[in-house]
This record gives sequence, structure tokens and C-alpha cells, in this order.
Amino acid sequence: MKKALIVFVVLVIAGFTVYKINDEPLPEGKVGPEADLVANKMLAALNKEAYDSATIISWSFRGGHRYEWNKPDNMVEVQWDNMLVNFNTTTLTGNAKKDGEHLNGEVLKKAIDQAWQFFANDSFWLVAPYKVFDPGTTRSLVDTPQGYGLLITYSSGGVTPGDSYLWLLDENYFPSGWKMWTQILPLGGVEFTWTNWDKYGGFWLAKDHEWLISVPIKDITVQ
Repeated sequence: MKKALIVFVVLVIAGFTVYKINDEPLPEGKVGPEADLVANKMLAALNKEAYDSATIISWSFRGGHRYEWNKPDNMVEVQWDNMLVNFNTTTLTGNAKKDGEHLNGEVLKKAIDQAWQFFANDSFWLVAPYKVFDPGTTRSLVDTPQGYGLLITYSSGGVTPGDSYLWLLDENYFPSGWKMWTQILPLGGVEFTWTNWDKYGGFWLAKDHEWLISVPIKDITVQ
């Protein structure tokens, strides 16, 4: 028992030490026209104009989530396990099936809420670079060893408003990764790569994100 307690205490101390070493405070950036200029240069590098013209984006996300997003109509079809949900991203209304049977009432509402949470998270890993001017965002410039740093804070929208993301940009204003300060992660400044970029419908999407875990995006199609 004594040895087990010692091992437990050592693990707690080690975990706390790792936490303190890797936890980064949210950086203070410079808000203003220069930050907006860098944000617009990033969007130009990614070809946001083509992204805005896209009508339907489909993809698969880790965990078996499959999406078909009709952007102009604000409609999303989400499939996972034995669920199929179609809903409007503005009104959060729609329909759902479980094992082919229609859902109603409170069960339907819960299914749509779950689909919305999946979509809000999983689509962000796909199209977050195009959302730097969304309502409720603040943009600021941060000096980083990698070069340009564009810090985006979301005061509204999504499932966890208040989260911040520091885009790491190369000399051509193209994203190579981001650092995250989010409610869901206990560490601040967790850095995920954004790699394996490819063009879809004229604009760029990254298919791979890496930290201690991999967040791959597959089966991307754009109309």
C-alpha cells in the first residue's frame, strides 16, 4: 500500500510538472488594421473567393462522422453509427432517423443537438482558416519564432465561445499550424500542424492535423 501511494504521488508530481512546463498563457497581440491585413492575406493565399462560391462540401471525420454540407441553404446531413440527421444550422430544426426509424419530440431535439455539436467541431477542423472574420471574432498580431502569428478569439458562435487560436503562417501567409487555448483542453498553447493541403473547387483544405494525436480528414469532395 505504501509503495502504491508513493507511485501515485510520483505520477501526480510528474503530471503536474509536465503541465506547468507545457502550459502557455494566452499571448497578448496587437489588434488593428495590420492584423486584419494579415488575415486578408491568409485568405487570399487560400483563395477564400472560391470557398465562398462552393455549394456542397462533403467529408469524413475521425470517429466515423460523415457530412454533406449545403452551404447556401445552411443544411447539413450528418451520419454516425446508426444515426442519420438532417438539420438547418441557423434554426437547428430538421429530421433524424435511428436504425431507419424517424425520431420525434425530445429524442429528435437531442439528436439534432448532438449532430450540431459534431458539425461545429468537425467542420472547424476543416474550414477554420476561412472563419477569421466571422461575427464575434477578434484578430490580433503576435510575434512567433515561426514568423507571422495571427491570433483569433471567438467571443460567440460554435459550441465553446471564448476559445482562441493562434495561426502560424509562413512567409506567403499560408497556415502551417495553430496553437489552441480552448475550454476543452487543460493545456494552453497546444500546437497542431495543418498539413497535406490540397485544392478542392479552387480553394485549399488541409487533410492532416498532428499533435500527440492525429486528426485526419478524409473523403473530401466539393461542388
